Amino acid sequence: MIQGDQESIVYGCIKDSNSLAGGSERRRVNREAVLALPSADEWPFLCRDMFSIPTIKVKQSQYQTDVIHFGASYRAVEYEWNHWIQKFEELLRSMYWVSATVHLETELSGTHSFTWEAAGLYHEPGCGDMQVRCEWTQEGRVSV
Repeated sequence: MIQGDQESIVYGCIKDSNSLAGGSERRRVNREAVLALPSADEWPFLCRDMFSIPTIKVKQSQYQTDVIHFGASYRAVEYEWNHWIQKFEELLRSMYWVSATVHLETELSGTHSFTWEAAGLYHEPGCGDMQVRCEWTQEGRVSV
């Protein structure tokens, strides 16, 4: 298999809290940040089509956490992963959030999980304080 034929799956979520002050304003800002993403982007793609669009009003079915989920299938995105992460962090800088998680599933090197946590109670748009950690797991394959 050559590099171009390898499929990578990227998925995860950005979490914010309904219990923090300014809930509808926070949701409006987060909604605008996702809607500001292009519908199609240069490689590697980070576009609004891969994200759920947050509502401004809290639905009765929601509990305490706003969850913006996302996912996409790519061709060997791990070779451009630093660029993808840079674009994702640009999005995070423009949003309110408590934590964010990205899972990268690759055919050759297993699954990598990245977690961003706000330095304080939450991250505010424009603040640069983000902490990220990465965990890597690889499932063994049995050759026959």
